[in-house]
Amino acid sequence: MKKHFLIAGIAALMLAACNNKPASELTLSGLDPAKFQTEVNNAQTALYTLKNKAGMEVCITNFGGRIVSIMVPDKNGKMQDVVLGFDSIADYINVPSDFGASIGRYANRINQGRFVLDGDTIQLPQNNFGHCLHGGPKGWQYQVYEANLIDPTTLELTLISPDGDANFPGNVTAKVTYQLTDDNAIDIKYSATTDKKTIINMTNHSYFNLAGDPSKTSTDNIMYVNADYYTPVDSTFMTTGEIAPVKDTPMDFTTPKAVGKDINNYDFVQLKNGNGYDHNWVLNTKGDISQVAARLTSPETGITLEVYTNEPGIQVYTGNFLDGTVSGKKGIVYNQRASVCLETQHYPDSPNKADWPSVVLEPGQTYNSECIFKFSTEK
Repeated sequence: MKKHFLIAGIAALMLAACNNKPASELTLSGLDPAKFQTEVNNAQTALYTLKNKAGMEVCITNFGGRIVSIMVPDKNGKMQDVVLGFDSIADYINVPSDFGASIGRYANRINQGRFVLDGDTIQLPQNNFGHCLHGGPKGWQYQVYEANLIDPTTLELTLISPDGDANFPGNVTAKVTYQLTDDNAIDIKYSATTDKKTIINMTNHSYFNLAGDPSKTSTDNIMYVNADYYTPVDSTFMTTGEIAPVKDTPMDFTTPKAVGKDINNYDFVQLKNGNGYDHNWVLNTKGDISQVAARLTSPETGITLEVYTNEPGIQVYTGNFLDGTVSGKKGIVYNQRASVCLETQHYPDSPNKADWPSVVLEPGQTYNSECIFKFSTEK
């Protein structure tokens, strides 16, 4: 009897080990997993591949919890890679970017990198026009998550962020779980706990090019945003505290229109300030994840992306700062507006806006956020 238990135990351990092994063959998107294997801060990086019964493939590296490629069928059944990124871990390390990253501790900007918590003023790194952007220059997108490939469709990533990490308070344990469903959706669940009062705001920063060709802009994409209001920004991209109506402005995507229809209308000060769209929309969904928060469609490929979330806001960023100086997968140069980012999150600078939804996390509480990227095609 003991022998049988021993064999069963060894088999279970082997299965667990197999589940945590990254892919070894070239992926459907053409990535070589060997090029993602290295050590960063004494932690091993790798590439993990999720596949569903429909043939969709998602590749993720635990360096920054990044989506590296997403292969989905277009209207003709041809598989297309619809996100920007790099073909090796060396590029992710050497070329600072947010491509595909799991952002933390705080997605988006905090004014002058300062906020007050229980009377204490906390100063964070200032890395963007004097503000703290995406957790600072050593945010979680540059950290190595511990990876657990639970099954062929589910990857769990865990990061332990120590008290004082980029001056944020509290020892935080954060998890990001990517699950690829059989109806071609990527369900991303975030959770975090802390031992000291802190702030948390996580998101995914994938740069979508639904044409599957990042040498082309995404300004012809038809976009819908389920929001009657947005949060204006100043010339440093910082939210002013105002919540303004989109009606009768270029910010109105309640009726679907091309991303590029009004994008260069710099007579409208918000598009000048944002260098295009780089704004948070106040979602009408009010945390109801069953409602579509945003939708993006490529007229060329027919590929449609629907976004669902329990978050109150979504940051739409149209790749305004891509400038042709970075080459991504397959050596393709990334020019301005080669992509659209749809980042579900709490509003920027919420710690300094008392009347906005709170981002404070207390000991004993669990932060939970969810974003679903669902793909389909239109003929």
